[in-house]
Amino acid sequence: MATPARNALPDNILSSARTLFATTKTSQGRALLQPERNATLMNGVLRSYVAARKFRLHDFVVMPDHLHLLVTVGDGMTVERAMQLVKGGFSYRLKKECGHWGEVWQRGFSETRVECRQSFIKHREYIAANPVKAGLVERPEEFPYCFTYLARRKAAGAKALN
Repeated sequence: MATPARNALPDNILSSARTLFATTKTSQGRALLQPERNATLMNGVLRSYVAARKFRLHDFVVMPDHLHLLVTVGDGMTVERAMQLVKGGFSYRLKKECGHWGEVWQRGFSETRVECRQSFIKHREYIAANPVKAGLVERPEEFPYCFTYLARRKAAGAKALN
């Protein structure tokens, strides 16, 4: 029997990186992730783990009672550990900086593996539409607690500096 020809380098065939759409909810559906102070705190928690290269964050939205992430985890990181960092980091900072005592998160989270570009785009569209669907804003770009809004503000600030 002949050995099949390989058209790709073995290291490129399998990747340990996994992209996932993950959702986690607050305890008892309470609106703990907003007011602005708490949503901004969550943005800071996400930013710190991205800066520490714990995972790659493609998109997110911080809703009043839940969080959606489009995230890629690589070697040495599981989605479970990434969610533990996010949820634990936020809980810790909420207690330390805002004096919140009590449960913050519902146990567990849900995740869906993103296998292709079409699925990636579909999940980004879902994230963008979430605050509109909830009646928080009329257009996705108006919602301040998401990746798209922050990226646009950053780009606008960079243009203003030029």
